[in-house]
Amino acid sequence: MSEQCNSTMSDEELDLFLDETFAKEPAAPKTVEETAPSHTVKQLPVEVLKTFDGHPYKVRDDEEMKELAESVKEYGIITPVTVRKLGNAPEEYEVISGHRRLFAAVKAGLKTVPAFVYDIDRDAAAVMLVDSNLHREHILPSEKAFAYKLKYEAPKRQGKRNDLTLSQPETKLRTDEIIAYGVGESRAQIQRYMRLTNLLPGLLDLMDEGKIALSVGVELSYLSEEQQRVVLNAITELDCTPSYSQANRMHKDFNNGTLTEESIREMLCAEKPNQKAVYKFAAEKFGKYFSPETTQKDAEDYILKACDYYEKHLRRNRDRDAR
Repeated sequence: MSEQCNSTMSDEELDLFLDETFAKEPAAPKTVEETAPSHTVKQLPVEVLKTFDGHPYKVRDDEEMKELAESVKEYGIITPVTVRKLGNAPEEYEVISGHRRLFAAVKAGLKTVPAFVYDIDRDAAAVMLVDSNLHREHILPSEKAFAYKLKYEAPKRQGKRNDLTLSQPETKLRTDEIIAYGVGESRAQIQRYMRLTNLLPGLLDLMDEGKIALSVGVELSYLSEEQQRVVLNAITELDCTPSYSQANRMHKDFNNGTLTEESIREMLCAEKPNQKAVYKFAAEKFGKYFSPETTQKDAEDYILKACDYYEKHLRRNRDRDAR
């Protein structure tokens, strides 16, 4: 570059040179679908399809799945599932993407499903699996955690370098930076999510339910399995969750070797500055008002409306007495 700059170059040529060299955005890394070998489309029996071992995304048999199964029963599978051939077995395939569609197909009674069949190894399939699901509208924290880790570890098992050149000028990125680039997260955030894979399943469930914040989960992930179990049991028994400052203190005390079961319980029992009162009612007291099928949300809505109606009734009585 120095030689070109020192030569006789017009202002327009210099501007063009600088634009071409520095102004271009790095090209997005290609997905596995773009670089994988060509695929075929087959109609495969559901019994020869195996779920991807350890795939991070949960398939829930909920109301949404019921609706999907009804749609599949009426219209069939619109978008084929993606699979790869397993070993030398004549008819055995591993599902890369489309686990929910496959579950819905089985639930709807379908015997076969359309499938894109790729000739790729497990690590390439792992990257494809993650990429095909990360842009879904609703992804649980635990799903992101294990998805990012799955994609992060695949290049290592393949013996590939963790620094890849995206474009000129030669910008080399770490694996976590490449993942961050593809999903619109920071590298630090990718690392935080991957830390969550060190949490006990019970603590992960609390995160997925929105009862524990991501920052709290990250701090708790540094505790030993035994101490995490103490935290989880205390959360259940005391009906409270740690704040970030409490989780951070547990992390520091763990590093210092001073964290004990007693200190964990003391921290959780301490009232938090922003702690809100929680009101509990015995279910049997309200049994006559609700059917067994009534959900907790519907029951809460009913009670709130009843309280609102009673409050208006008291206000009317006060206004009448004041006349």
